[in-house]
Amino acid sequence: MSDVKQTKIDLNNLKAGGFIKERGKDLFTVRLRVPGGRMSIPRLKRIAEVAEKFGGEFVHLSVRQSIELININFKDFDAVVEELGESAQKVASCGARVRVPVACGGCEYNPNGLVDTQKSALEVDEKLFGTPTGHHKFKVAFAGCPFDCPKSATNDVGFQGAVYPKLDKGACISCGLCAKNCVPGAIVMGEDNKPLFSDDPCIWCGDCVKVCPTGAWSEARRGYNVRIGGKWGRNPLVGTLFATFLPEDKAVAFIATVLEWYKQKAEGLGRIRLGDTIIKEGPQVLLDHLRTRFPEYIVAETIEPQRIATQVGIPA
Repeated sequence: MSDVKQTKIDLNNLKAGGFIKERGKDLFTVRLRVPGGRMSIPRLKRIAEVAEKFGGEFVHLSVRQSIELININFKDFDAVVEELGESAQKVASCGARVRVPVACGGCEYNPNGLVDTQKSALEVDEKLFGTPTGHHKFKVAFAGCPFDCPKSATNDVGFQGAVYPKLDKGACISCGLCAKNCVPGAIVMGEDNKPLFSDDPCIWCGDCVKVCPTGAWSEARRGYNVRIGGKWGRNPLVGTLFATFLPEDKAVAFIATVLEWYKQKAEGLGRIRLGDTIIKEGPQVLLDHLRTRFPEYIVAETIEPQRIATQVGIPA
């Protein structure tokens, strides 16, 4: 008798565990957990070996950075999980739970990156992944800068790296590099040949700080701008700004606080996403809740998540 411990799959929780029924009889897609979209090369090789042994002719890379093994027979579930190595490679989550967070490369090698999105994604995955919401899916994304490659604004909670600049005019040599590199036009050269900064056009990209040769421009604040209430799907929403310059180490606590509000306010409403709950309750209710925990980072006011469908003339 083999002494290999067999992993038991609860057939009633297949979808919750990342085993998704396909069209073919007895065939499933196995969605693997890849927080932040980063995976070691040895692990990737191992996944390829398992996919080749038990799956179809290809794997699928999901839009949320997961690797999906295609055409897996349910009779092979135990063997697939065993050969992947459960401690090294867990399956992802579906259903009304916190999903695997997505993230860009962050600031390790991307010249535009302002914050360590990979670290944030791993922390959220470790502490909140799979948390039941009781209502619907709950997606989180981390973007390292205002380019927002992961499309954070279309997630339930989307984080975007930001830097607020400040100028030491005494150290400025009037080179004009800051104004030349400021795409939004928040910086122009004044009559005294010194930079003039306007807050409204600023997107907090930090480019002025990066290009300044003397350090005249520096960071006044750095952190995440947080948009809440976004989603994709049949009736997409764009989340709106609820917090600015939230420190990186507060991301997990912030999400947990949003989840707390969501679970409470969506009670009895059935399958409803966070953004629709905000529309029903009004954004001020969530602002007030967040302000009790994070008063120094919450914006004074915001708008409800905006329906994309109505912007293009499609009925919501």
